[in-house]
Amino acid sequence: MTKPVRKRARETSGGQGRSRPEEPGEGGEEEAVTFIAEQVGALRKLAERHKLDVLHYLLGMTKLEADEHLRLRSKRKLS
Repeated sequence: MTKPVRKRARETSGGQGRSRPEEPGEGGEEEAVTFIAEQVGALRKLAERHKLDVLHYLLGMTKLEADEHLRLRSKRKLS
């Protein structure tokens, strides 16, 4: 007979839907999205050069999503 397993309560830092607090030396959300957009752009070019069509397409969609996120975020800052 085995003992019932108790679930641990999740540790929360603030309200729901909030991202974890930034640690020293880490950039914010905007910096992360900018980095992702740059890296995905380079990976997309690599996929294109090697004729990896599906990867090229998916990475393009990822780049569009990251760019859109940055565009909307900068638009909110202007408001």
